[in-house]
Amino acid sequence: MLIRRETADIAAIDAVHAAAFARPGVGAEAPEVELVRRLRADVGWVPALSMVAEEYGGAVIGHVVCTVGSLGPAAALGLGPLGVLPAWQRSGVGQSLMHAVLGASDALGFPVVVLLGSLDYYSRFGFVAARRIGVIAPNSAWQDHFQCRRLHAWDPALGGVFRYAAPFDEL
Repeated sequence: MLIRRETADIAAIDAVHAAAFARPGVGAEAPEVELVRRLRADVGWVPALSMVAEEYGGAVIGHVVCTVGSLGPAAALGLGPLGVLPAWQRSGVGQSLMHAVLGASDALGFPVVVLLGSLDYYSRFGFVAARRIGVIAPNSAWQDHFQCRRLHAWDPALGGVFRYAAPFDEL
């Protein structure tokens, strides 16, 4: 498997998220597909932080993206969506994507990455409950699953309400 930046992979990325987030019995396209399309057109898009997992035959089997949001006056990253084709789930693809996007985020000098997700899954990547470090979810109903991963540029003075890139508010 190779983790690399997204290039001309739009259709493959759409297919990954459509399959990863499919809802049985619901005919509509998974909202994560449209979210990634909208994020790509947003000012918060960072091409270096849209990564695909490619199997050795060249097929895209997973995707993750971080986009710029804000934490008070500072730029901060919102992670998601992270999707892996169902046949490849639980095989290390998601873990590899997470390590790659967190390393790239750190190398670009961002202070923190936030996400909404499973406490059990994301804690293995160093995520902690956001409220523990003074970061507040944009929606209070999310607070129990809203998490942060501090990076090397983290400043303990940062805090307050995190704001995702605009497309997250549009869905």
